[in-house]
Amino acid sequence: MICKTLRISFLSSLLLFFVFSLVAAPSADDGKVLFRNYCASCHAKNMKSALTGPALGGAEERWADYPREDLYAWIRNSQAMIATGHPRAVELWNEYKPTVMTAWPDLTDEEIESILLYVNGMYDGTYGVAAGAAAGPVAQTEAVKESNGWLYGILLALMAGLAIFLARVIGNMDRLVAHKEGTEYEGKTLAQTLTSKGIVTFAIFALIVLAGYTTVNRAVNLGRQQTYAPEQPINFSHKTHAGLHKIDCQYCHDGARRSKHAVIPATNTCMNCHKAIKVGSKHGTSELSKIYASIGYDPIKNTYVDEEEYANMSQDDIKTMYVKWITEQYLVSNEIEALDAEGERIVEEQWKGILSSLTNEQKNKVQGPIEWTRIHNLPDHVYFNHSQHVAVGGVECQTCHGKVEEMDVVAQHAPLSMGWCINCHRESEVKFDGNEYYKSYENYHNELASGDREKVTVEDIGGLECQKCHY
Repeated sequence: MICKTLRISFLSSLLLFFVFSLVAAPSADDGKVLFRNYCASCHAKNMKSALTGPALGGAEERWADYPREDLYAWIRNSQAMIATGHPRAVELWNEYKPTVMTAWPDLTDEEIESILLYVNGMYDGTYGVAAGAAAGPVAQTEAVKESNGWLYGILLALMAGLAIFLARVIGNMDRLVAHKEGTEYEGKTLAQTLTSKGIVTFAIFALIVLAGYTTVNRAVNLGRQQTYAPEQPINFSHKTHAGLHKIDCQYCHDGARRSKHAVIPATNTCMNCHKAIKVGSKHGTSELSKIYASIGYDPIKNTYVDEEEYANMSQDDIKTMYVKWITEQYLVSNEIEALDAEGERIVEEQWKGILSSLTNEQKNKVQGPIEWTRIHNLPDHVYFNHSQHVAVGGVECQTCHGKVEEMDVVAQHAPLSMGWCINCHRESEVKFDGNEYYKSYENYHNELASGDREKVTVEDIGGLECQKCHY
């Protein structure tokens, strides 16, 4: 009995040790998640390019002359190390000041090691290679709407077969009746049956019903574009900005809380961040160069070109400025001194991308606003006010627009139909608590306080009145 107890105790301890070893062991996969959550806003994902912070590739080698704990301490609180006069910390501060590295005091040693494993794997190209080689090329899958035509064809064939079968049954019954009554049966051919007055009348009626249904259905759907996801002049990823970096929707669409329109952000809004973040984590320089070219920002000199001067610059001069910028970044990211054939191709391709995105038949100059393609569009006879819903009603953006923070390419989420809006007004509860806007609804407040009413919906305060949305 004692031996059995000891054996169980030993096995339990061994199991616990194994579990804790698995939990504590650093891994590059964990590092990827940690890098995305803590580091990606300031450091390039390729680990070779400098963004707001330095390229992280080779960081361990650059700290090799110091104890490993010093690197941990730097990552957790860089300013504290600088204050102590640590040589490597001071060196980095002098290179990147006044940009302050965010402190992450809660990161454990194992989490930091996981980040370093991921950094090294991305830097030398070993991360994910084995999995990719084993799995082969990853197929890009797209949701394809399957046609139901084949189902309708089968149903039509079944109905036709049923009609023929019933015609034969009716014919046989008529024959039996005639035989029983001693009269001569004059049978009808299938063609005579199908062209009889009753069948023809029914067919015409069915066609009228089908045509009416189709017309009304098409009219109801006129102008609706649910799932519409047009290609934009710049590959802007909401997943990166709103999802990964947690940028509030109203930082860019600042009209949503104070006006009827949410507004498309001006290029100046983009420049608030991208004067510092000059190389994108996903597209490198290809998309950000389009923003710079539209507004006349020289990323090499970190200054705006004089507005009047830029408006009159020739396309060749503009090309020279941005090709030089793209070339410099390519050389830095690939650690080479001169463009190779691939680099020349990329540079030329990016310049053509600037031209195709910022010019068209009506706009023959690169200079000027970015012409974004509108996605959400209501009919002219419909009134909708963003501020009334966002600021007063406290409606989340995702209610109407879906999980935009998960979309690389934004698509229209809701049908934006009249029925959809009405259902929302019928079901949505008005947030009375702490909202001064609804202070005038005294009866509702009293009923809620006394327990006579559980909630107040938008319908209760006139949300279904026609003139609310149709002037």
